[in-house]
Amino acid sequence: MDIYEIRKHNLVKLIGSQRKGACAERWEMSAAHLSQILSDKTAKNLGDDVARRIEVLEGLPRGWFDSMPDDAQELEPGPVSAANLVKQMLARSGRGLSDATRERLIAAAEEPQTNVITADFSRPGLVGDEVWIAHYDIRAAMGGGQAVQDFPEMLQDVRVSPRHLRELGVEFTEHFHLKLVTGWGQSMEPTIKHRDPLIVDVSIRHFVGDGIYLFSWGDHIYIKRLQIADEDHFEMISDNSKHKDRTIRREETYIQARVLLVWNAHLV
Repeated sequence: MDIYEIRKHNLVKLIGSQRKGACAERWEMSAAHLSQILSDKTAKNLGDDVARRIEVLEGLPRGWFDSMPDDAQELEPGPVSAANLVKQMLARSGRGLSDATRERLIAAAEEPQTNVITADFSRPGLVGDEVWIAHYDIRAAMGGGQAVQDFPEMLQDVRVSPRHLRELGVEFTEHFHLKLVTGWGQSMEPTIKHRDPLIVDVSIRHFVGDGIYLFSWGDHIYIKRLQIADEDHFEMISDNSKHKDRTIRREETYIQARVLLVWNAHLV
């Protein structure tokens, strides 16, 4: 089995009897993308970025998808018990705890509960003042438009401090609305250079004022400045003067997120 066959086998086992649509939503990907990966009729594979993101969101060890099926961690589909969640947490970040403390935590989680409190475990949890920001496996074009696809990136999921982001002037409501995408092309230079990682807020799905947005138009994904031209049109503006601005219909423009921060890497 090659690496993609191993990942597909483990993905099928992870999904189990769960609804694929619910899994796709939890894993921050489209249902169509997940179906393509699972289908035997397409050549779509589970790429590195998506595999690592699912591992983080499911509390699995890094590289779990890449393990041979016989050696892979057994995981029962469906709801995860509190004891298993605690064990996964200890495996990831409990190295400094004594054996006695580990045993007490697991024992407490295994005690039967008379009152059940539900919680959404699909969102990355806080680690001190740090949170995970998932890296979306798309590249958004700053030029002629880029079709959505899986491809290798300089960065994968990153861990950042929300407090530090706010000190930098980044305004957001909830940290789990923040995602990482990659700009592609030269039309937004010098503001955004080719392959610059960008932090975006996916909760912003409509125009909230002049700014740089991630949006789809004409079956392609763009990162451009948007301004209102009139009641029916946006101005799609490039920061690079070599690229012409365009007028596009507002009803044909689907905003996916607003760009909040350019993660520049400057050579020195």
